[in-house]
Amino acid sequence: MTLDFRRLTGEALEASLEDVARLRMTVFAEWPYLYAGTFDYEHRYLQSYRDNAGAVLVGAFDGTRLVGAATGTPMEDHASDFAEPFKSVGIPLEHIFYCAESVLLPEYRGQGAGHRFFDHREAKARELGRKYSAFCAVIRPHDHPARPSGYRPLDGFWRKRGYEMLDGAVARFKWTDHGHAEQTEKPLQFWIKKL
Repeated sequence: MTLDFRRLTGEALEASLEDVARLRMTVFAEWPYLYAGTFDYEHRYLQSYRDNAGAVLVGAFDGTRLVGAATGTPMEDHASDFAEPFKSVGIPLEHIFYCAESVLLPEYRGQGAGHRFFDHREAKARELGRKYSAFCAVIRPHDHPARPSGYRPLDGFWRKRGYEMLDGAVARFKWTDHGHAEQTEKPLQFWIKKL
């Protein structure tokens, strides 16, 4: 099957926000996120991509059905969350484009969508004159009871794309895992690539 990848702007973006919110909730419910999100939160969160000229939202479509999405934004838009992890690294946030998330339904994985998502986001980073592209990955213990047997991290894929783990740059976020009543803090490891 051939997917159609395109940047969503204007009316197309507005029309897709609810589908992207549902897609995020579906994919992030899986390992390693285990995220128990709400539609209202997701829909509010995605407004920042609609309202920010420096942001990008890429949709992957099977016909008219949205089956994947990837987002990115200038890193300084996340200064309150990410300034501290980058302090010791010596790279100004204004030089970095943040690849926020990629979500894709399982039946469409392994067919090159990850590369297409990064291609679009890195192109946006270059358009904005950014020197680096970065993202963060959830860190979960290897012996976590919800870890699927045979799970393979994406480290190899990210390295092939030219990303390297950025030692010492770890962010911390809180969210509620499925089956839990309270939010707990999770560490996220930054990866970075020079453009």
